Amino acid sequence: MLDDERVDTVKRLLFDYVKSPSLRHIKDPYMLIKLAQDIVKKLDRGNSAWTKWNGPREKLVESATACWIPIGDLQDHLNRMEGPKLSSSDVEQRLKAFADERYSEYPRDELREGCLAVYEAEKAVGTEMPAIVGVLRDHIEKEEERLSQEQDALFRQLREAEAAAAEQRLLSGADCRWTPQKGTKDVFCRVNGRLFRLTTTSDKRVELYQSESLEADKGTLLGQYLKRGDATKAVAQIAYQPEFRR
Repeated sequence: MLDDERVDTVKRLLFDYVKSPSLRHIKDPYMLIKLAQDIVKKLDRGNSAWTKWNGPREKLVESATACWIPIGDLQDHLNRMEGPKLSSSDVEQRLKAFADERYSEYPRDELREGCLAVYEAEKAVGTEMPAIVGVLRDHIEKEEERLSQEQDALFRQLREAEAAAAEQRLLSGADCRWTPQKGTKDVFCRVNGRLFRLTTTSDKRVELYQSESLEADKGTLLGQYLKRGDATKAVAQIAYQPEFRR
């Protein structure tokens, strides 16, 4: 591999690594080890078991790893490039090997129909294979962003529905977990028919009360705790003790 190719390879791997918005990912020792292994693999192509694959062929197939492209068309293009003749199995398994190296970067089933439509449209106007791969990668990036936004929206809807259901249980008098109530920063729960209220103090501790109703004053102070989990454990014991029933 030429020096310029080595530099480009390392730059591409580093760019792919740092483009993640997650600092946890960037600092993860396991991911750093993987990055180092990937760099060594790319720079050690001279000893690769894949003897039919030169730099340009590898670069194209690696870029196409996550794309839906008819194997026969990709095979035909690769065989027009410099290098020994490739069978369809050569191409399929090289794609699979790249996907395995990238820890399951396989084409996503839900993107197949859209990718193939884009591919056929570009092929019909004479776009060459490397350009089609670039178009497909852009298409996949946009679709993954769309799917991510839809998933986030669905998650928010589920959270809102769960919150509404929890509030309804609280208002109906049913037993429920800690639930916010409009008009106050306190949270409430019911256990064994008893209503408990949790207030956060200025020093970030929590005070546990047993209340008569949601509208009443805080009620009887049962204790102060370092965190909500401690108060929850106390409620589980207090709720079933007759001497605390009001």
